[in-house]
Amino acid sequence: MTGGAGPVRVALAAAVRSLPRGVGLAYEPKFDGHRLVVLRTASDVVLQARSGRIVTAAFPDLAAAARRLPAGTVLDGEVVVWHAGRTDFALVQRRAAAATAARAAVLAQSLPASYAAFDVLELAGVDVRGRPYERRRALLVDLLLPLGPPLQPVPMTTDPELAETWYETLPASGIEGLVVKRLDQAYPAGRRAWRKLRHTDVRDAAVIGYTGSPRRPLALVLVLAGAEDEAPLVSSPLSAGLRTELAAAVTRASGTGGGTGTGTVTAIGFGEVPFRLLDPPLAAEVRHSSARHPPPEVLRLRTDL
Repeated sequence: MTGGAGPVRVALAAAVRSLPRGVGLAYEPKFDGHRLVVLRTASDVVLQARSGRIVTAAFPDLAAAARRLPAGTVLDGEVVVWHAGRTDFALVQRRAAAATAARAAVLAQSLPASYAAFDVLELAGVDVRGRPYERRRALLVDLLLPLGPPLQPVPMTTDPELAETWYETLPASGIEGLVVKRLDQAYPAGRRAWRKLRHTDVRDAAVIGYTGSPRRPLALVLVLAGAEDEAPLVSSPLSAGLRTELAAAVTRASGTGGGTGTGTVTAIGFGEVPFRLLDPPLAAEVRHSSARHPPPEVLRLRTDL
């Protein structure tokens, strides 16, 4: 796998609305960062984003730490940046956006990254994806505990009461919710076989377009995850920071042939409004209740996807 031709296909999680309970389940806190696959090859380290993009240059501190792993090791996890006692997604975005090696080195000093590993796919050249999660977890802990930070296994419990306590108390530390896995489960590459319980009404969404102009976008046109058969929604107005970030993303998309075409969408209180299509769509995280009022609030663009 470490020398494979294509990107590593990561396991995915389906959203649930309540805490799953039952025999043979494991619970992990869901960290608020970027999904990252660490590949320790025979000669070096490669860091891969969930999208398949190679981001090694943006995280020289993690790459250096991962060189202590045995050759032929592949880990799945989340890169996070801690600030004021909690993980800060915006700071991870800054790290991932480092444009030059010099800038990445400076950010590695001022905003050091940590790696919250939650699975091992290959260990010392042996593909372990087919082994039960319970066994992979034991291998992961045995591998990382002697090394110490910044490579660390995420906490895990099989006690649903403790998991519920985590769910209620850990958001203050920047934890998004819980991921639930079966102890007897092989690594489900490319499939939504894990389950995730997120806090409040935060949801993933596909950004199929935006209102306003490319230089000054005003709101997003969204399709909520799990509601692909429903009509698109228009978000509430974007913050200044999100407008700047989206304008940059639109510029990049236009350079690759994306961001073309127009359409109309029904916006609550405004009727039919024109919007500009994005092809391919972007990803975002929004806060939205099950009702259509108020419109979705965009929390962040998921440029890591």
